[in-house]
Amino acid sequence: MKVMRKIIEIDEENCDGCGQCVPGCAEGALEIIDGKAKVVAEVFCDGLGACIGECPNDALTLIEREADEFDEEAVEERLESLKSAGEDQKQACGCPSSQIQSFMTTACDDANQPSAIAGTESALAHWPIQINLIPPHAPFLKNADLLVVADCAPLAFPDFHSRFLKGRAVMMGCPKFDDAEAYIDKFAQVFSTAELKSITTVVMEVPCCSGLPFIIKKGLEKSGKDIPLTEVVVSTQGKILDKKAA
Repeated sequence: MKVMRKIIEIDEENCDGCGQCVPGCAEGALEIIDGKAKVVAEVFCDGLGACIGECPNDALTLIEREADEFDEEAVEERLESLKSAGEDQKQACGCPSSQIQSFMTTACDDANQPSAIAGTESALAHWPIQINLIPPHAPFLKNADLLVVADCAPLAFPDFHSRFLKGRAVMMGCPKFDDAEAYIDKFAQVFSTAELKSITTVVMEVPCCSGLPFIIKKGLEKSGKDIPLTEVVVSTQGKILDKKAA
């Protein structure tokens, strides 16, 4: 049923698809589709505008127009569907990619390494690395220094393993194309259970990457934990543009 009411309007020219508005909508009305924020269905938008303050580009406004009436039951079904989809993705259907592995190197391993590749060995200490595949109780997260990285950054930064990865547990994902709300819930669980020593985020200078530190902060807020957080921004040419304690 169409009624005159307030509803979110999105200026696609100003929207860069960063995704910061998505977790700001408790009703799940927003998604990033084809690189832009979209209202999935008018019945999900309550017209309160809680998402507006999360947009760094002023792409969201609250207007009054004829729209489908807000439907609380539809919202509940929507949120339950999103939750179920997130759980299904986490379980990964028993895929070998989700099997937890820890890698340990010994002095003997280092000594037997060919001289041609000495100093270029991987610093990866565990598997899996994708945020969606790592359970909050993974043993390699316990008392770890955690590195949360946007998945483009290791390709841009040539010394990524020795500069950032060595000695850290890593969780990798894309803040633009993945489910931001599910990420917030996942990190809140990790922060609540893993007793982390520190968190470092490494993202690219491009706007869509800015959602990752936002997600981490929301996860910390939801967990109620106070964990030292460092944010690093890398240029597309592999230079560190900014490094700060958050």
